[in-house]
Amino acid sequence: MVNVTYDASGSIVSYWDGPDDPQVYNPGDIAWILASAALVMIMCPGVGYLYSGLLRRKNALSMLYLSFAVYSVVTFQWFFWGYSLTFSETASPFIGDLKHFGMIGVLDQPSPGSSKIPAIVFAIYQSMFAAITPILAIGGSAERGRLGPLLIFAFMWATLVYDPVATWTWNPNGWGYKFGALDFAGGGPVHMTSGTCSLVMGIYLGKRRGYGTEKLAYRPHSVSHVVLGTVMLWFGWFGFNGGSALAANFRAAQASFVTNLAAAVGGLTWLFIDYIYTRKWSAVALCSGCITGLIGITPAAGYVGSPAAVAIGVVTVVAANYATKLKHIFKYDDALDVFATHGIGGFVGALLTGLFADSRVTSFDGLTEINGGWINKYYRQLGIQLANAVTIVAYTAVMTLIILVIIDYIPGCSLRASEEAEIIGIDEDQCGEAGYDYAYINRDVENPTEHAEWVKEKSGPTTSSNGSITGEPKEKKSTPELESVVVEPTDRTTA
Repeated sequence: MVNVTYDASGSIVSYWDGPDDPQVYNPGDIAWILASAALVMIMCPGVGYLYSGLLRRKNALSMLYLSFAVYSVVTFQWFFWGYSLTFSETASPFIGDLKHFGMIGVLDQPSPGSSKIPAIVFAIYQSMFAAITPILAIGGSAERGRLGPLLIFAFMWATLVYDPVATWTWNPNGWGYKFGALDFAGGGPVHMTSGTCSLVMGIYLGKRRGYGTEKLAYRPHSVSHVVLGTVMLWFGWFGFNGGSALAANFRAAQASFVTNLAAAVGGLTWLFIDYIYTRKWSAVALCSGCITGLIGITPAAGYVGSPAAVAIGVVTVVAANYATKLKHIFKYDDALDVFATHGIGGFVGALLTGLFADSRVTSFDGLTEINGGWINKYYRQLGIQLANAVTIVAYTAVMTLIILVIIDYIPGCSLRASEEAEIIGIDEDQCGEAGYDYAYINRDVENPTEHAEWVKEKSGPTTSSNGSITGEPKEKKSTPELESVVVEPTDRTTA
């Protein structure tokens, strides 16, 4: 039986290590971390809405589906062995062990992250980080990935990429932690890994059908979804960064403030950059900047002051904005620019943490002491940040490629969707459902007529029993589904 009681102040007292060594927890700290976990959870469907809005209508549902399906898979993985592989007290410098397999022995003992909260609270909070990371990463499969094999990929990738990187970043036994790398809320484990994975996945799967032609010159099908997803992400990021203080204290408040500030400045920066080139006040540009600003401040949130947050928001967005041009230079297909925003944004944010980390800010929690960064004349910190970031990117790239190759050679688990699936859309081919009832009124770029021509081209003309050529066009039959199709081939203009 768990030996827990309350003291006169209402704090929770746990005798997890015997009657002579009580551990006191503040209910306010526990409540804040549980609320933060819920805030991060809502970010997962937020990613789905953001990705969905940026794609063509015929693929919109697939990303909403994946945001929930991957969340479910990784939540199970975290219970099964993910938490133990990441935060076991007997972990190696690289990865944990199975001491807490199936969450054995995870309840009222002090958490590996902070003695202010119990392990079970820390575990549920950290499970949200584990879940959202592969959701971000699978953006590299947009419009051409098969949904079933992607769930296998999510489980394997969370185990072989996220868990090791999180171990060396946040576990007190991790080599990055001991090396002195600063990462407050996941610039490396979340953003650099997901961005790098998306890049490798996009290159491995190959370009979408019609890449480089007018077929893929389209605007996002639903800017409303993009805005909704951005709002959900920004809202949840208060728990993502503010909760990473692992207590309700001044450091959590400071982290929340600079998070909000960097997002606002980042959004305005991207908006103005786009306006210079297009003379349009783009809502998508504003959303892209807000999210990139949030990414940039993530590793720094608990280490920097407000003026530094402004600089981080601006510099990260400028770097990510121009990084979106890399796919045109190197001819790879990153449909959602996950590498530019998360990969480059997280990398730049990590380096800027080395410049602006301030030992005075970390002391806001009354516990943490660091050497700081260049602002404290600790110049070595930038080199530590660079070495850690390069290692994360390199390890993620190699391990992601290995996982992709392994899954692709499992019978029935080919990751790339068929050409026909790309034509009719991943929603119809993989889900058997559509995100909209009117999805067939205006097909996205490719309509049923083109699909019929594609089928005829692939199958070739055949002779029927009465001697007619079945491959020849026949009189169009009126059906409710196709009656109003081909009003126009697309409702988009060139982006």
